[in-house]
Amino acid sequence: MSTAYHSQYFAYELTKQSASNTVGRLSQSLINATVDLNPHQVEAALFAFQAPLERGAILADEVGLGKTIEAGLIISQLWAERKRKILIIVPPPLRKQWNRELIEKFYIPSIIMESKNYNELVREGQAFPFEQRDNVVITSLQFARNKSADLKRTQWDLIIIDEAHRLRNVYKKSNKIARILREATEGFPKILLTATPLQNSLMELYGLVSFIDPRLFGDETTFRKQFGHGTKEMTKYDFLDLKDRLRPVCHRTLRRQVTEYVPYTKRIPLVQEFTSSALEWELYEKVSNYLQREDIFALPKSQRNLMTLVVRKILASSSFAISDTLLSLIKRLDASLEEVGLAEEIENIYNDIDELDSTVEEWTEENEDADQNEDDDDRATEREELLREREELLSYYNLASSITENEKGKALLIALTNGFEKLRELGANDKVVIFTESRRTQAYLKEMLEQNGYHGKIVVFNGTNNSPEIKEIYQEWLEKHQDDDQITGSKTADTRAALVEYFRNEASIMIATESAAEGINLQFCSLVVNYDLPWNPQRIEQRIGRCHRYGQKHDVVVINFLNRKNAADRRVYELLDQKFSLFEGVFGSSDEVLGSLESGVDFEKRIQKIYQSCRSADEIQEAFNQLQVELDEQIQCRMKETRKNLLENFDDEVREKLRTHYEQTTLQLNKMERYLWAMSVYEGSAQAHFDSGQLSFRLLNSNDKYQLISQMKKNASSDHVHHYRLGHPLAINWIEQAKSRKLPKKLIQFRYSDYEGRVSLLQNLIGNNGWLSLDLLQVKSAEDEEHLIFSAIDSNGNQIDQELCEKLFDLPASELELVEDDESGFAYFGNQISEINKQQESAILWGIQERTNEFLDRELERLDKWSKDLKDKLETDLKDLDAEITQLQKEARMVRQIAEKLELNKTIREREKQRSEMRRSLFDAQDEIDRQKEQLFVEVEKKLEQKISRQHLFLIRWEVV
Repeated sequence: MSTAYHSQYFAYELTKQSASNTVGRLSQSLINATVDLNPHQVEAALFAFQAPLERGAILADEVGLGKTIEAGLIISQLWAERKRKILIIVPPPLRKQWNRELIEKFYIPSIIMESKNYNELVREGQAFPFEQRDNVVITSLQFARNKSADLKRTQWDLIIIDEAHRLRNVYKKSNKIARILREATEGFPKILLTATPLQNSLMELYGLVSFIDPRLFGDETTFRKQFGHGTKEMTKYDFLDLKDRLRPVCHRTLRRQVTEYVPYTKRIPLVQEFTSSALEWELYEKVSNYLQREDIFALPKSQRNLMTLVVRKILASSSFAISDTLLSLIKRLDASLEEVGLAEEIENIYNDIDELDSTVEEWTEENEDADQNEDDDDRATEREELLREREELLSYYNLASSITENEKGKALLIALTNGFEKLRELGANDKVVIFTESRRTQAYLKEMLEQNGYHGKIVVFNGTNNSPEIKEIYQEWLEKHQDDDQITGSKTADTRAALVEYFRNEASIMIATESAAEGINLQFCSLVVNYDLPWNPQRIEQRIGRCHRYGQKHDVVVINFLNRKNAADRRVYELLDQKFSLFEGVFGSSDEVLGSLESGVDFEKRIQKIYQSCRSADEIQEAFNQLQVELDEQIQCRMKETRKNLLENFDDEVREKLRTHYEQTTLQLNKMERYLWAMSVYEGSAQAHFDSGQLSFRLLNSNDKYQLISQMKKNASSDHVHHYRLGHPLAINWIEQAKSRKLPKKLIQFRYSDYEGRVSLLQNLIGNNGWLSLDLLQVKSAEDEEHLIFSAIDSNGNQIDQELCEKLFDLPASELELVEDDESGFAYFGNQISEINKQQESAILWGIQERTNEFLDRELERLDKWSKDLKDKLETDLKDLDAEITQLQKEARMVRQIAEKLELNKTIREREKQRSEMRRSLFDAQDEIDRQKEQLFVEVEKKLEQKISRQHLFLIRWEVV
């Protein structure tokens, strides 16, 4: 049984802010997370806090190690500290994934900011929609660029940029989006997430670092001269200098370093070949040739590239899908002939492809000619051509409608038989997720599979999820989970969760569109079928990553479909398989490969261009050969050795550090969980019935059941239970209740005899007694820290150390009233306790001072190097000008033509004049650099000023029985 004194102590321990050199810095986020955290993730999050966070860090762990979780830990900790102005900037396809992971894994709400809701908020009177009170803001790179002025207005506590390698070429003037975002986010702390911070040039590192700390290096020219030519041309001193400068801002862990904690299974590729029927191939060839024509009326010019991509996806999917698409194009031409609205049929085509909005922003980056007016006089004059095109499309539609079965669909039945046989060999569940690009194909596959032995074994998953069957699954799920925390209140998120649960417990087959390729966990499934294969390698990796992920117990079988008649499709598959290594091995596609792309959309556009421009088999082969050569150049990764030497630490060194973090994190979590439970039992005794065996409780007035997250992780099947955690409203109220209580002096009788464990140090205190004071010390300096200081003595006047005092509060205890002798006893020992408190405080402040001095030394060294870089540039420019003048003088002596000699001497005099001016201004410029350096030092000095506050919590007389 605890006391009010235990409860208050635990409440302060649970909420105190620790220094970033201990795992305690992440206490609140560790105990709030619903995922099992790996030590490398804790290490990365702590690194970011030590960076220091007012500037930020680059987290560059290899693919698959959970950089989103690392960022989530940082966000969760700041959220617990009430620092909630947080912005996440990501590529469009990752917005929903971040939104779901924050709420599911950290209980942090977020809003995806895009044009539609941004404009709605403005109309509702919210002048600055990015300023959200209790929502993390998630937005795309493109939307952030467009609203850069808005970003500057908010005083962000943290900005996270995912897939940050897209910005690494910010030093190039052509990379406008990166330059705008760097300027818009300047001055705010940032975390950059990328598996490939360095791909082709050291200048890329300069670009990324300039987002975090513009004063880590002098300027672009200086960096290029000193480091930009690569490590082979560098002196050993320059290389060590570069590594030393990068160490505080860039953190990287490799997959091979974490296999002790993160087991990986393999990918096993299978290819299912099929041959299109004569009618299917005729349809493909005719529609493909139609799409290659420059002037067609059915596709709007402003969206020509995107629309062509969409139609090609649908064409490759099934005749049933392209049939409806052709009908929409015909209706669009009819509308054009009748001069009525055209947009609806385009929407119908787009609606067949899920998650298309994720790529629209990136595909519309091109300067396509916009339609001035799609039903203007120009179109009217071409009525005859338009009618001919309509007849042509109608013939294609009739051809498509005449096809009653697809050879590809028949091949799926063979693929499933082979796939399930392979799963049985592996000992895995008979579960398969089939990915298709088209909702219409999805409907066809469901019907076809149901007619071939799979009736009642199928669940579909798409962007609408609104069929009667899905609604029924959703309603049953709601009823099942009405008494637990599975229900988020978001119908979209809850429907997705219901479908995943139904797939896990009831169905054998999930037929999914692209909307299932992100944000859901299918680790219980070991077979992925790419019925339609995207051209974007990053999308394929996302698909397979639903199953091939941390927690997967079996090797994952990946089946891809190949049309024997389609030469272009075969070459695309070869590239994805052999160049991108997507389908085989332990880790899937390597960082070198996916990181070489900048964006998978770029590759998608290259493939699209080949399909659009090549008309013969020879042209197709030549175009793909050229693309392969370019990919080889990109993927060979000239900087691989440099990246290894600059950014990676020795495996043994990393593994030892991770083991230490694993032990510290486990101890910290166990301690925090004990404190949270004991505090809750005491503070909530009048509101709930507590079951300490299950670490759960039921509220008396509602019968709702709550359980600590750790217990729920052990009992994954526990339904109808709310996740109880530090950030839960009940816990927040009880902590506040405990902290606000004024505690009088009392006798606390600690009962070692009732303690289940055995601690020899505590055993030695049995029969002893004394006095104990608890105080809170708050220090604001390089970082904010809080320390709980125990000052205690026994009846003989011997000091009881801090660790032993903490262990005392692990014992059950009772509160008793003091007697007169106790008061006189305190009068005798009071000064000694006060002196102990001062000594404890001095030791803490000395430790903080030492860390502050280290921080100051690093900052001074950083500023010294920055100013030296700038001064060296001035000296170098002067030397370069000297060398140019010398060369010109040499050339002038060799010239015999008077006119040319005079012209050269005129140039020499101009350069000499320029040199004189540079010499005169050199010292002024150096003085200006020193002035800036001094100003920056004053700013650093202000940050390091110590502000100390003290709060006495309670004083007790103690005894151990």
